[in-house]
Amino acid sequence: MILYIVFVLILSAILGLVHYYLWLRLVRAPDLGPRWHRIGTWMVIALAISTPVGLFISRALPRTASVAVSNFVYIWIGLAFVLLVLLAASEVVRTAVHAASLLETAPVDPERRTFLSRAIAGAVALLAVGLATTGTASALGEVAVRPIRVGLRRFPAALSGFRIAQITDVHIGPTLGRSFMAAVVARVNALEPDLIVITGDLVDGSVASLREHTAPIADLKARHGVFFVTGNHEYYSGVDDWLAELTRLGVRVLRNERVTIGTDEASFDLAGVDDWSTRGRKGEHRADLARALEGRDPARELVLLAHQPKQIVEAAAMGVGLQLSGHTHGGQIFPWGWFVKLDQPYVAGLSQHGDTQIYVSCGTGFWGPPMRVGAPAEITLIEIEPDVRSAASRPEPTSAA
Repeated sequence: MILYIVFVLILSAILGLVHYYLWLRLVRAPDLGPRWHRIGTWMVIALAISTPVGLFISRALPRTASVAVSNFVYIWIGLAFVLLVLLAASEVVRTAVHAASLLETAPVDPERRTFLSRAIAGAVALLAVGLATTGTASALGEVAVRPIRVGLRRFPAALSGFRIAQITDVHIGPTLGRSFMAAVVARVNALEPDLIVITGDLVDGSVASLREHTAPIADLKARHGVFFVTGNHEYYSGVDDWLAELTRLGVRVLRNERVTIGTDEASFDLAGVDDWSTRGRKGEHRADLARALEGRDPARELVLLAHQPKQIVEAAAMGVGLQLSGHTHGGQIFPWGWFVKLDQPYVAGLSQHGDTQIYVSCGTGFWGPPMRVGAPAEITLIEIEPDVRSAASRPEPTSAA
């Protein structure tokens, strides 16, 4: 509870600065008269106050009311972010006009400055509402299936075409519930994958509050099973309770361990690690890839489930063939992905890191604002085949033992 209060206080300070800037550019600068100035000012104040207050009180409300309040608050946060980005970009125009005016001998025309402010404010408001509306439709609509094909040099020919369905960052919690989870499960099952993996951040909330909403997970079906690794949000939500609940639902949790998928020569290794945020911890919860790979046969192909893409550096050094990750949401609302890049080596899509490939999903649900702008939600269908072209050119990795 203390951490939550600290989070709300920090968020409130940031929101205060953001709302002040929005007020300057959307209310004060356009100078639309005393009435709009008064109405606009009170609207900005009300929105600034309702955001942290709404986040706080939503935790104590019944589910129906909580979802309504959370949606209102998060939609405004998303819209405010889009407004902020567009207004910040418009400063380039303002600066250019100001620079040009310095070259003129005539005094600056106040009416021209006001006209520019009104034009920018109007254009930004219309564009922001349009982007927020389409972004909300994208986030709350049917999740698209994104097929990708990956060639792995040690993958057995007998399993060529093996299909893995990946979901990640579903974030069942304040705004997403049972109906969304059920729709995702039905869509995944319709793909008839050989294997299903959930790469963390499945929930935002306790088992007691979300058990009903995650129940459809029990219906996930794949010939080689359903596997899960923790994300950072599981550790905010009572990780031990969730690990027990997922096990009860028939999901195999991989915690710094490795299993065999398939039989005899027609098989490969699947490993999973605890979330990167647990590195350095003492006790049971601690990301430990070396433990997961201890004693493995380096001639066998290895697919790793790791919530955060930054695990790739260690994974590549230990001979992992393919890492499947999430965490980034692909940025969720452009251009947030630029900032995510400061923390993670890869933000979205299939990439190569040395001899190791990594696929980073944009995520299946969303966190915070129910919006996706430039980073659509996905259920990833990964089809794996042997990559005979590179098998002769790459050295075998050494064992992690």
